[in-house]
Amino acid sequence: MKKWIKGMTAAGIASALLLAGCGGESKEEGQEAKGQEAKKYQIGVTQLVEHPSLDNAYKGFKKALEDAGIEADYDVQIAQGDQNNNQTIANNFAGDKVDLIFANSTPSATGALNATKDIPIIFTSVTDPKAAGLVKDTEKPGGNITGTTDLHPDAIPKTIEFMSKEFKGKRVGVIYNAGEQNSVAQVESVKKVMEKNGLKLVPVTVSSSSEVKQAAESLAGKADMIYIVTDNTVVSALESVVQVANQKDIPLFVGELDSVKRGGFAAFGFEYYDIGYEAGEMAAKVLKDGEKPGDMPVQPPQNLKLLINEKAAKEMNIEIKDEWKKEAEFVKE
Repeated sequence: MKKWIKGMTAAGIASALLLAGCGGESKEEGQEAKGQEAKKYQIGVTQLVEHPSLDNAYKGFKKALEDAGIEADYDVQIAQGDQNNNQTIANNFAGDKVDLIFANSTPSATGALNATKDIPIIFTSVTDPKAAGLVKDTEKPGGNITGTTDLHPDAIPKTIEFMSKEFKGKRVGVIYNAGEQNSVAQVESVKKVMEKNGLKLVPVTVSSSSEVKQAAESLAGKADMIYIVTDNTVVSALESVVQVANQKDIPLFVGELDSVKRGGFAAFGFEYYDIGYEAGEMAAKVLKDGEKPGDMPVQPPQNLKLLINEKAAKEMNIEIKDEWKKEAEFVKE
């Protein structure tokens, strides 16, 4: 450095020193900015069980953060359907002081909110966040939590209207876990809409996925149709319900599109990837822009469509009507 200065004029030295001074300040600021851009966030992911809908919601969440240019390490923890595990997972995330918690299901979100009032929580796959006590109001959630729901306001009414209009049977079996608040809320809505449409609810409750097949078998002879709402316990064991529906020729309606692809007959639903992606966009605003979750309205699913599984229809001895082809999309054989 000394040799470089020795060969310069006084004016050159002065200019060089001036530039060096300015350059030093810019470099420091640049490193600071670079440090901010390069920050890697720690995100805790708590999920009740593994099944395609919840898994796709998580994929959508991650993709939204990637699209927003956010780099993160994800600690994914699955509660295996155990409510106690939900709380343990959330408590660990709070102890680790992660930058954000992504809660994928109502029980997961409840556990997270019980664990911390400081760490931002973004949820998805939650049916009724207000009834579950997660938010004070869907437009102004308050606190450190917000997210996206998995119940389009027209999904249940349209499904039940379709049952009533297109099928002769009046008895509808519903299998659900009474320990899942989101399921209880849905079944209450289902019952009200069924009464308006002349249908009768035949409820069967389970407490674990191992009980689902027996519950489905108990509906044979008692139900003309089966309707599986977005209950995580039952959806995680959906194949056992599909098996019974196929064997007994019982039309099986489901609450989301992934379950149609797994063998359900039909659903008015949406892609869980989409609501996960929308939740990820909310998380990006929290991490990058400093927005507060409590100031961000809860978002319902944006798109609703009727999806019918042609192979399932054949297995359940259901004839595809021409008028359905005008309204529905189909999972081909």
